[in-house]
Amino acid sequence: MLKIFADRGGTFTDIVAVTNNQTIIDRLVNCPERFLIVPLPNQQWIIVYKLLSENPEQYADAVIQGVRDIIGISGNEQIPYQNIEVVKMGTTVATNALLERHGDRVVLLITKGFKDALRIGYQNRPNIFARQIILPTMLYEQVIEVDERYDAQGNELIPVNIAQVKQDLQKVYNTGIRSCAIVLMHSDRYPQHEQQIAQIAEEIGFTQISVSHQVSPLMKLVSRGDTTVVDAYLTPILRRYVNQVASHLPNVRLMFMKSDGGLTDAEQFQGKDSILSGPAGGIVGAVQTSKRAGFDLVITFDMGGTSTDVAHFKGEYERQLDLEIAGARMRVPVLAINTIAAGGGSILFFDGSSYRVGPESAGSNPGPASYRRGGPLTVTDANVMLGKIQPQYFPAVFGSEGKLPLDKEIVIQKFTQLAEDIASLTGNYRTPAQVASGFISIAVENMANAIKKISLQRGYDVTQYVLCCFGGAGGQVACLIADTLGMKQIFLHPFAGVLSAYGMGLADVRVTKLTGVEHPLNQSLIPHLQQLMASLEDQSRRELNKQQETKLEEVVVKKVNLKYEGNNSIITVDFTLDVAFMQNNFENEHKSRYGFIQTEKPLIVESISVEVIQKMDTPEEPVIIRQRPQQKTPQPVEIVQMFTEQKWHDTPVYLREHLQPGDHINGAAIIVEKISTIVVEPNWKAILTERNHLILQRLV
Repeated sequence: MLKIFADRGGTFTDIVAVTNNQTIIDRLVNCPERFLIVPLPNQQWIIVYKLLSENPEQYADAVIQGVRDIIGISGNEQIPYQNIEVVKMGTTVATNALLERHGDRVVLLITKGFKDALRIGYQNRPNIFARQIILPTMLYEQVIEVDERYDAQGNELIPVNIAQVKQDLQKVYNTGIRSCAIVLMHSDRYPQHEQQIAQIAEEIGFTQISVSHQVSPLMKLVSRGDTTVVDAYLTPILRRYVNQVASHLPNVRLMFMKSDGGLTDAEQFQGKDSILSGPAGGIVGAVQTSKRAGFDLVITFDMGGTSTDVAHFKGEYERQLDLEIAGARMRVPVLAINTIAAGGGSILFFDGSSYRVGPESAGSNPGPASYRRGGPLTVTDANVMLGKIQPQYFPAVFGSEGKLPLDKEIVIQKFTQLAEDIASLTGNYRTPAQVASGFISIAVENMANAIKKISLQRGYDVTQYVLCCFGGAGGQVACLIADTLGMKQIFLHPFAGVLSAYGMGLADVRVTKLTGVEHPLNQSLIPHLQQLMASLEDQSRRELNKQQETKLEEVVVKKVNLKYEGNNSIITVDFTLDVAFMQNNFENEHKSRYGFIQTEKPLIVESISVEVIQKMDTPEEPVIIRQRPQQKTPQPVEIVQMFTEQKWHDTPVYLREHLQPGDHINGAAIIVEKISTIVVEPNWKAILTERNHLILQRLV
């Protein structure tokens, strides 16, 4: 039996496998530099493996190659799918297609007179002082105006001209476009015209038909239209990738992580659900492991190679309805994640007067300068320069054959040159280490500001929270981030370096359905809401049953999205039969977030949602027993030089596998894992618990 959990990130692909196959373990034990193996109860093991997301000289797809490497077969052998129980994965395929504008060609069908509605959008100006407004490129290539109309009460004013639509669609089809987005006025409530047009498109042969009343059944033509276009643009790309993976894994249950933090079967995975697929796995992993460690108030901090994702958790996953990525707007439930372009691969440069970090990333190809592909200086290189990353403990996967360690010499050479360039331009000389430290300070400030947006700026006291750090680069800056924010505790799971992949294995299957309401909240509305909730729950269960018959435990969560009349700021509260209770919850959250309430204004139920959660079997975490006498302290493997607090320190290096429950390590220190590096700064100490959790605590 083999279960595979994978996260294909921008730089690295992380794989966590659970198996009871002794043969696989016996073989992988001989490759400790590549595979981390952790024993579980009941004769099972967890295998952790990292490889570059893009390495065209070595393999076509990182996840499939990872499965091959774990099983131990070459690239041209068929994968023995009979031994694989399930593959759960997150992917950045659709996100990258959106960022790079490499989606499918799309035609938009919209009510006559609204041809430019999505281009005009909301006429908001992100940069109010910009003299030249640069609009984002539209994802659709052509527009067909459909002469049809319902009024807001559902009266048909103009029926669909079937012959004209058929003629227009055929003309577009002949140009090679195979994806269409259908968005009509008031179709969130009265979808008959959209259904008629979808039928015509199907008969003509369009392979992707995204219909707005199914994709985003909410009011507002623009946001509903934007979401539908994104779905039509990305789903074909996603479908090709899913089919490619599935072709290597016939008869294996293949599941994908959705942006709302739930798993779904590959056949149900759509473009609109895929934008935050990878980061969502990280949030689930961070929250579930933090809860197991006894923490209920959590700030998640996921620093990878390309970007950093942060989120807030206070008892339940926070979601938002509105999302904008790379100029594309969507209105679907997604985890509330704040992403900034600051990761290990963020490029460092000096613009003549100030240090800059990102937003451009070196990715995995060419990658940072130390990756031996001729890349630029990055945050990772700065940590190499400072001694916080020691090349001898970093995976040796670089060079033309993928067997060389990080190149420290080129890093020293480039930072020395950069320091000289800065001195010649400004007359202000800094050592190469001071220059690298300055860049790290800029990156830390950027990431701390991202956390402030989701915590302090929304009325939460961040000092009461634990900082759950993960991602390949998270442990390198954890203490610096916490110091900047005044946080006192950091939680680092043993799989922190691959927590997004591990989170795939801790996630549940979730189906969320929502519908618009737009009625004042009062007691007479409750029966109508109950009726709508029952319908949504029925739809959700039908979709679950399509995926797989199962006896797993199910949980139903019902929410209402409330706002003040004349306002667009939505706050989500639990649905109950008690109107006063919902109103009180809304006001408490509004006061916390915005600092005031408006008792004179009636509350409007903007929309409602029903989420059916199917609890899945998740990997257990072993309890480890201390073997070493309590008074005997762990011994470092070596003493290295690390630059922090503007000076070099003699810094002990510990291997995490040598640590035992109850061990305390005072900073400055470096704790090296197979999959990440943890820097314990001065004035911090690290404590290992019986579940192999590493807790960092501030000393003063």
